[in-house]
Amino acid sequence: MSRIDFLNIKVDNLTMDEAVDEIDKLINNGSYNYVVTPNLDHIVQLERDKEFKEIYEHADLIVADGKPLIWISKLLKKPIKEKISGSDLFPKVCELAAKKGYTIFIMGSGEGIAAEAAKRLSKKYPGLRFVGTYSPKFGFEKMPEELEKMKEMVLKAKPDIMAVSLGAPKGEKFIYRHLNDYKVPLSMQIGATIDFEAGNIKRAPKWMSNIGLEWLFRITQDPKRLIKRYWNDAVSIIPIIKKYR
Repeated sequence: MSRIDFLNIKVDNLTMDEAVDEIDKLINNGSYNYVVTPNLDHIVQLERDKEFKEIYEHADLIVADGKPLIWISKLLKKPIKEKISGSDLFPKVCELAAKKGYTIFIMGSGEGIAAEAAKRLSKKYPGLRFVGTYSPKFGFEKMPEELEKMKEMVLKAKPDIMAVSLGAPKGEKFIYRHLNDYKVPLSMQIGATIDFEAGNIKRAPKWMSNIGLEWLFRITQDPKRLIKRYWNDAVSIIPIIKKYR
């Protein structure tokens, strides 16, 4: 794998097909592995969150999510091959799972959303098997009984892949803290992907995503939350680029 230095992280400089092949290998390497998909917001958070930084340092696969990272990589003359967003990668992983017989457990998202996403994805990829979905209680990370319940569910289901939809960095921290407890060959935080697949949130048209305007479309879906976040990221990334160039 070709791993390169990029700002405050390292990135596996792969195409989408190469990333899927790597995931296939990780599922079969006899260990417990996890994937992270850094975007602009992650880069900003990594500057101030030590645990998040540690999670990235130990990740088994790191692929760039978002056109802004591709643009920055070209500016720094270390071009990243391809944008591999979680929302594009997870359907490809589902396609792989359907072909190879891998099973999936979805952890997170709102009540009933993961089950609807699993239903739709199973129709889209014949042969795909979901062995469970669960929406944990709010504040579950501080509830020993809830954490134990979640652990027992996953251990009983024995999935090959655990897709986590808990938001960042909460999802990544959940995976990292419980990696050895859950004993899942491959875990990945997939953010809003489950909402897209369930039809709960509309995703940007492909042409907007291709030219780097997916953020603009997403703002129209959730302006109160996203305007502030995207503005803060845009302002914060400038000194980070200067620091690491």
